Amino acid sequence: MIEKGKISAFQMAIILYATVLATSILIVPSLTSKFAGRDLWLSPVWASPIGFFTVYVVTRLHKLYPGETIIQYCQHILGPFPGKVIGFLYLIALVHFSGIILREYAEFVASSFLIKTPMAVVIGCLTFVCASTVRGGLEVIGRSAQVFSGLFVFPLLLMILLLLPEWKISNLFPVLEHGIMPSIRGAATPQAWFSQSFLLTFFLPFVTDRVKVRKYGYATVFAILLTLVITDLTALFVFGRITPMLVYPVMNVASYVSIADFLEHLESVVMAVWVVGIFVKVNAFYYALVLGTAQWLNLSDYRPLVLPYGFIMTLFSFWSLPSLQAVAHILERVIPFYGTLFFTLIPSCLLLIALVKNKRRKRKMENQTTSVREET
Repeated sequence: MIEKGKISAFQMAIILYATVLATSILIVPSLTSKFAGRDLWLSPVWASPIGFFTVYVVTRLHKLYPGETIIQYCQHILGPFPGKVIGFLYLIALVHFSGIILREYAEFVASSFLIKTPMAVVIGCLTFVCASTVRGGLEVIGRSAQVFSGLFVFPLLLMILLLLPEWKISNLFPVLEHGIMPSIRGAATPQAWFSQSFLLTFFLPFVTDRVKVRKYGYATVFAILLTLVITDLTALFVFGRITPMLVYPVMNVASYVSIADFLEHLESVVMAVWVVGIFVKVNAFYYALVLGTAQWLNLSDYRPLVLPYGFIMTLFSFWSLPSLQAVAHILERVIPFYGTLFFTLIPSCLLLIALVKNKRRKRKMENQTTSVREET
C-alpha cells in the first residue's frame, strides 16, 4: 500500500470541516449576496443537500470498493482505458483547484496585510510548508489538522460573540422579499464548496473506524452549514444592504469589534483563521493530488512527487488566475459548475454504473446457480 498511515474518523471530519470552510467563510457571503440580497443566509441551506449527497455517494462507493480511491475504482467500473482517462482528468482538476486555492490565499494576504511582499513569496512559503506536511504522510496531516482546529474555530466564535452588540436584526427583514428564487440562485456558489466533501474518497481507505465514517461525514456537512449560516447572518446584521459591495465581509466585520476601547480591530483574528484553514485545505488537495498520481502511475510511493507538484501548483496559481478580478469571476461563474461536475456528478454516475454492474453480476451468478441445480 502506498500510504501506511492511518487517521481516525474524527480527524477526517476535522480535515473536511476546515477544507470546505477555509475559503468559503471569507468569499462566499459576498458572492452569494449579489444574487440573494438579504436572503444570503438561506443559500447555504439550499446548497447543503449537495454536501450530504456527495458524502453518501463517496461512502457508498467506498463500501463497494474498500481500500481504493476514485483513481483506482473508476478503472474497475469503466474499464482500464476509460478509467485511466477519467483519473487523468481528476488529476488535472486537482492541480487546477490547488492553484486557485493558493491564489485566493495570496490575494487576501497580499492585499490586506503583506502589501509590499511579492505574491510569489507568499505562495511559495505556504507551498513549502504544506509540502513538508504532505511528505510526512496522512497521519501528519490528520494530527496537524486536529492540533490547529482550535485555532480555526475558537477565534471565529469569539469574533461573532464580540459582535453581538453591533447586530441590527432589522437588516434581516423582510425575509424572501423577492421570493425564493434569488436565494436559490445564490446557492450555486456555496454548493461548489459543499461538493468538496468528495475529497473523502482519498482518506476513507486509511480511516481506522470506518463504521463511523458516514455519520461523521453528515455531521461535518451540518457543522459547515451551521457555520456558514451564522457567518452570513453576522455580515448581514452588521452591514445590511452593502454586503454585496464588500470582497471579504467577514474580515470587514471584524473591524467593528470594540470592547471598552481596549479590544478592537480583530482583523488579525480573521487572518489567523484564514491561514490555519488554508493550511489544512491545501494539505488536503495536495495530498489527494500526489496520492492519486502515484496510484494512476502504479508507483510504490508518492513522496517523490511532492516537491515537483508543489512547483506545478505554484505555476498554476499564476497561469490560471492573472488578477483578483479573474479570481472573483471564476469563483462566481465557473467553479459552481466545474466543481459540482467533478466532485458530485461524475462520482454519482460511477456509483450508478457500479450498482447496475453488481446487480447484473449477481443475477448472472443466480442464473448459473439455478442451472447447476437443475442439472443435478
